[in-house]
Amino acid sequence: MVDVQEIFVPVIPDAESMIENCRKLLAGARILGIPAAATEQYPKGLGRTVPALASFFEDIPEKLRFSSAECVGWTAAEQDERFKVVVAGIETHVCILQTALDLMAAGYQVYLPADALASQKPVDKDFALQRLRDSGATITTTEAILFEWCEVAGTYEFKQISRLVTGR
Repeated sequence: MVDVQEIFVPVIPDAESMIENCRKLLAGARILGIPAAATEQYPKGLGRTVPALASFFEDIPEKLRFSSAECVGWTAAEQDERFKVVVAGIETHVCILQTALDLMAAGYQVYLPADALASQKPVDKDFALQRLRDSGATITTTEAILFEWCEVAGTYEFKQISRLVTGR
């Protein structure tokens, strides 16, 4: 979860929906035992991670570099048993873009849930997603990722994910 910080909420179009989709991804990861990490870009000036997401983490590293890849230690896929990474957060054309490009350069397959990403200007998000798709990232949605993680129906985890997605 990249830089979903308080200062951005008032200036991000449909921020509540984006934050809710980030929350669903984190909750789904927790249900399925998938590790998650978060970062904060210069929290002294930009504020902390929004409470709805911060509660999923014991520690959120601070960074000044736009990319989060190095900050959370994801620098070489061959040294990691996880080759797929979902990147969500703010701002798509800056920190998300640079994080995803760094992760792909390190050998990771990057998945970007478009409904869990944001930029202040929609045009910036749109062109960043085009560039990332052209660079090899998979553009998808929160719900698609959750069910891809789940893999099969009928399990306890599937039922939890279904409730998470439907809100029932």
